[in-house]
Amino acid sequence: MDIVVIGATGHIGTFLVPRLVRAGHRVTVVTRGTSSPYADSPEWDQVERITADREQEDRDGTFGARIAALGADAVVDLVCFTLGSAEQLVRALRGSRTHLVHCGSIWRAGVSHVLPITEDTATPPFGEYGTQKDAIARMLERETADGGVTTTSIHPGHISGPGWVPIGPLGNLDPAVIERLAAGEVVEVPGLGAESMAHVHADDVAQLFQLAVEQRDAAAGRAFFATASTALTVRGYAHLVASWAGREARLESVSWDRFRETTAPEHADASWEHLSRSQVFSTEEPQRVLGYAPAYTASETVRDALRWQVEHGDLDVPETFRP
Repeated sequence: MDIVVIGATGHIGTFLVPRLVRAGHRVTVVTRGTSSPYADSPEWDQVERITADREQEDRDGTFGARIAALGADAVVDLVCFTLGSAEQLVRALRGSRTHLVHCGSIWRAGVSHVLPITEDTATPPFGEYGTQKDAIARMLERETADGGVTTTSIHPGHISGPGWVPIGPLGNLDPAVIERLAAGEVVEVPGLGAESMAHVHADDVAQLFQLAVEQRDAAAGRAFFATASTALTVRGYAHLVASWAGREARLESVSWDRFRETTAPEHADASWEHLSRSQVFSTEEPQRVLGYAPAYTASETVRDALRWQVEHGDLDVPETFRP
């Protein structure tokens, strides 16, 4: 097939584009041209590249038409964050045979009520990011149900992999948490430490996007969560990290007020965003419909990401720390 990937050099595209090329598809990537994939591979030499400033072209009302003019069998949109942007692309694709596969987020679901969360039991979202992702997904479902553009939305968890810092044991991107656990230092944990995070390896997310593209009829009009088949709690994640240094995690439960007093605001806010949701998702639906088979558990996912960080000297940890 002819496949266009918008935002192809990010976490998902780094793995998705080579997958599609290896599968024999003709791939065109649309990027701002300001970054490279996190991992290089020879398949990137076989793709056509288009440079576009999506934000500016969305404002000009020209981006959707640019993509529609490519006449692709499928468009994978990895960088759409507002309902208005999604609607512009959908309007431009109406009347074509293009299958639009949109990247959403597990944050289209709100706080956990029933675990694991399924596509049918998710609670309403909160916050601008999750609310927009949910609104986009619902618009896409209506579009397909009404006989318009064939769409699918995929909602990844906390995407992790080699090349970038994963969401850590406290639900934020502070590398000092990893470093203190590896050094055997006390780490203050807000709340109970039983809160969950929904990690997923970037290559597993790419797998599900590839399955959706290649199984258009089965995926049409549907929305799928994309996570590992397991999930880590705060305490479980912390003990796992400490064990890679041959230590036991030394954790102290504190109130959220205390945590905010001693933590940089951006890290404290990220921790709240992740841990207050305390999400665990079922992978049964994408498995049943598309054959999704995540290759990495949550533990293996963060291990792969942190191993890369250690190998590239991006963490200040003892030599005994071996993920």
